[in-house]
Amino acid sequence: MGRLTTHVLDTALGVPAEGLKIELWAINETSELISTHQTNSDGRVDNPILDGDTIKTGTYELRFFAGEYLKSCEQELPDPLFLDIIPIRFGIADEGAHYHVPLLLSPYGYSTYRGS
Repeated sequence: MGRLTTHVLDTALGVPAEGLKIELWAINETSELISTHQTNSDGRVDNPILDGDTIKTGTYELRFFAGEYLKSCEQELPDPLFLDIIPIRFGIADEGAHYHVPLLLSPYGYSTYRGS
């Protein structure tokens, strides 16, 4: 059964990013908000973002509200923030596959990849 998951790690502090808001958008002719989530103490969403009948082929975007999270960590940050909302656009080609989209985050950079 296919599913979409994520995991956010704060590489500046060396901890999971707890309490980070994430939105999932379907990208077609227009963008449609599908769901909103928040990371737990392990930097993960408690349940798959998509699974079963909800996972469909297509283009999606996860929007990570990094600015809100970074401000909550009481770090010294510039105003305006260098990073605020981080969009990661990706495609799902196989409804039966596991798509894991992790985010490694710091106040001045981020990276992602297709995880397992």
